[in-house]
Amino acid sequence: MEIQHFNRRLHLYLGLALSPWVLLYAVSSIPFSHGRFFEDLDKAKGQPNWTRRAEIPFDAPVPQDDARLRDFGARIMQTAGLEGAFGAYRQGPSQINVYIHSVWKSTQVKYLAGEKKLVVEDKRFRWDHMLTGFHAKGGFEQDSLLHDSWGIVVDLVSLGFVLWVVSGLYMWIPMRNLRRSGLFALCAGALSFAVLVWLL
Repeated sequence: MEIQHFNRRLHLYLGLALSPWVLLYAVSSIPFSHGRFFEDLDKAKGQPNWTRRAEIPFDAPVPQDDARLRDFGARIMQTAGLEGAFGAYRQGPSQINVYIHSVWKSTQVKYLAGEKKLVVEDKRFRWDHMLTGFHAKGGFEQDSLLHDSWGIVVDLVSLGFVLWVVSGLYMWIPMRNLRRSGLFALCAGALSFAVLVWLL
């Protein structure tokens, strides 16, 4: 099999394999770019985003070192009887928020050190939040093989995007009758990107 034939097949099958991921990142970029529109649309429903589930007595010193926040968040989750992928964030000097997120459901636990309690709240499902959650999901910070597998697949998808671009360029270069139009498309994309990066 000659190299050009192999490259065309590679480009074709990469396009097919990557199509769900391209669609995911394309569609999920819409609520990122138009967040205010979706927020206003949701406010018109007059429904709260968060519903309080429980208040639990809890008294522990807030860690001063941010490196200890994740362990502290795990302790909060254990106390609240919660499981799942989570992140722990410092909301203020006396408040730690633990955010537990899955595709269909999100919960947060607020540790209010001054009041010595945990406040557990469930988030109402919203499609735009689900999509942006998919878009932003990544990394290997969770102690879970399932979540690590998502990170591995995203790495492979990113590599696939690079190969898709390279194989497209390799396929285009020998096509003399398409060099001018292809060069115009390539320069238009690169120029629009460069101008926006420079100005922003």
